[in-house]
Amino acid sequence: MRSAGSADEAWYDDDAGPVARPYTMTGGRTAPERGRFDLISLVVARRAGSPRAPLFPEQARIVELCHHPVSVAEVAAELDLPLGTVRVLLGDLLAAGLVETHEPPTLSELPSQELLESILVGLRAL
Repeated sequence: MRSAGSADEAWYDDDAGPVARPYTMTGGRTAPERGRFDLISLVVARRAGSPRAPLFPEQARIVELCHHPVSVAEVAAELDLPLGTVRVLLGDLLAAGLVETHEPPTLSELPSQELLESILVGLRAL
């Protein structure tokens, strides 16, 4: 344990292990340089090859998690990182070609009310 009154005491103790603030992982960036990541956007790893540049442990964990599609919210929860940090890391992985995203449909892409009602009538007729 740190001595009482130490300036570092408010941030961590010996039992917590090494501490890295989220901006350290993102180089101070608060928004991804590439991509738009909604909470429900699905992310999936593109290939199993090795990246050109070394990955942060958190980025490697994201690629590992994304062998099957997972939402951005699930990635943030699994890594226990702030959503903004995860979005920046995902943007870097997207730029490197290691992941791809599938955005949720917009309201203009959703089926019309009439079509949904027709399908419901057809199902009830079965």
